Amino acid sequence: YEGGTFTVSNLGMFGVDTFVAIINPPQCAILAVGQVAPRAVPHDGAIAARPMMTMTLSSDHRVTDGAVAARFLQEVKGLLEKPAP
Repeated sequence: YEGGTFTVSNLGMFGVDTFVAIINPPQCAILAVGQVAPRAVPHDGAIAARPMMTMTLSSDHRVTDGAVAARFLQEVKGLLEKPAP
């Protein structure tokens, strides 16, 4: 972890749906990524099985405001849902 400021921790390959990761000091944040799995969600007016995953962001509020962290998650979500061509 030397020299890093941010970690991405993926436990999805172990079948983990969701988890909360602990920040590695002196880093400022860590993104926990769960597995992609089909889940029942509304889609085109019906219920359909769609690939979904859970991401949890832990951030150090001494370094960044929670609203900034929330906007970061919104941006990641948007890019994953609609990747640029």
